[in-house]
Amino acid sequence: MKQLKPQQADSVFFAVDLGATSGRTIIGTISGKGADGCAADKPTITLEELTRFDNALIQIRGHVCWDLAALYNEIIAGLRLAAQRNYPIESIGIDTWGCDFVCIGADGLPLGNPFAYRDPHTVGKMDEYFAEAMPKAQVYEKTGIQLMNFNSLFQLYAMRKAGSPALQNADRILFMPDALSYLLTGEMVCEYTISSTSQMLNVHTGEIDEALLQSVGLRRTHFGRAVGPGTVVGTLTEEVRKLTGLGPLPVVAVAGHDTASAVAAVPAAGPHFAYLSSGTWSLMGIETPQAIVNEQSFSRNFTNEGGVAGTVRFLKNICGMWLYECCRREWKKEPGDVSHATLIEEAMKAEGFRSLINPDDPMFANPDSMTAAIQTYCRRHDEPVPETRGQFCRCIYDSLALRYRQVFGWLKEFAPFPIDVLHVIGGGSQNSFLNQFTADSCNITVLAGPQECTAIGNVMLQAKAAGYFKDVWDMRQVIANSIAPARFIPRDTAPWKAAYEKYLYVTGGSEE
Repeated sequence: MKQLKPQQADSVFFAVDLGATSGRTIIGTISGKGADGCAADKPTITLEELTRFDNALIQIRGHVCWDLAALYNEIIAGLRLAAQRNYPIESIGIDTWGCDFVCIGADGLPLGNPFAYRDPHTVGKMDEYFAEAMPKAQVYEKTGIQLMNFNSLFQLYAMRKAGSPALQNADRILFMPDALSYLLTGEMVCEYTISSTSQMLNVHTGEIDEALLQSVGLRRTHFGRAVGPGTVVGTLTEEVRKLTGLGPLPVVAVAGHDTASAVAAVPAAGPHFAYLSSGTWSLMGIETPQAIVNEQSFSRNFTNEGGVAGTVRFLKNICGMWLYECCRREWKKEPGDVSHATLIEEAMKAEGFRSLINPDDPMFANPDSMTAAIQTYCRRHDEPVPETRGQFCRCIYDSLALRYRQVFGWLKEFAPFPIDVLHVIGGGSQNSFLNQFTADSCNITVLAGPQECTAIGNVMLQAKAAGYFKDVWDMRQVIANSIAPARFIPRDTAPWKAAYEKYLYVTGGSEE
């Protein structure tokens, strides 16, 4: 195992963390070792944000796309700044959201901007696929992936049905983090965690499934070589070196799916934990050695995505703070303070459990007005209609905590071990009120933090690739050394038990 550098020469890594609304470039530093490689102190990790930028959706002729060139330019700008500041970077890693991909032509250039998962071209296409290509149950049995209309398989099906020139002329198809690594290195790979979100990876073999590929007119050769998280993809091209002023730095395929990097950063002391990655999406799950694929996981639409060190992330996607973020965006157009602190204060003054919704109802996927959608839902279900900002926010917080209770109850049924604690990670871990609601609703101790879990996981996997850690538990110990999670103990569970009965009545007790 490679020894950590002496403390005066800490180990420095460059992380690119791209979310569905914004992106960042980050310097991660691992320190705390003596000159002989033995611990002089507890090793720790620290982060420094270099750049932050918008990742804005582009609407073009009825489609919603990502601006690939803009993202590439932002990465170059971050690398250039790192070079100017003389950071001794050891490697580079990129993580992004799941499902979306870039078509690459025979000349090696991208064939236009990639569609975003919120593009409406997949609406209705999932059911068409099941009727024409392969039954729903067979797709799930092969992939173990939650059936969602924006999964890569259904995006490709929609593009094929529409006669997409980009797809017709694609020599290669690269998932988003792999596409950006390709632009930096010229090397094409298909990283395990990101490809597992596609609904094309066979969960039993760990390989992209030939029958699923054939169903959308593709072959395995359309994708890069398969690699696991922590694999060196290649080094910066001569072009990128000239643009940035850096040398031939290695680019590492970290856990390319941002949630996989985030889960790798859970500061757990042992394997008997559940996690809630809380952000625009809430992802609640457990880490298991094998996939869980059965009739119950199918009916409840759970997913089995790739994790680090050969693990599977058995989880369910929940429409998280997306509802709140959309409402807040609307309120920003009006006069008044819309800071998080102000909105939380207003929510806590509002009546609890007054209005409940199912956060995962399709009507909340991408409405023109989220406040109007919430009001419409409440009218249809004979719930009091929210009118004030506090009522809207309290409705969202209460409903999310109750949805968490529902999914957590299912997880306990599926888990091959008793769940001792729920780790809340990501931006939502800073919302102490929602964390306490979650502890009370689920009747479980909640440990909140780190907020920067995705970037931390990205950096730690680069460090592991460099030989600094022997396994994921070694990594998690360093993370635990670096942060102090906030602890939330269940304290008022009775009202939540009654509210859950109301929630089941309002939502129809959906098994999904």
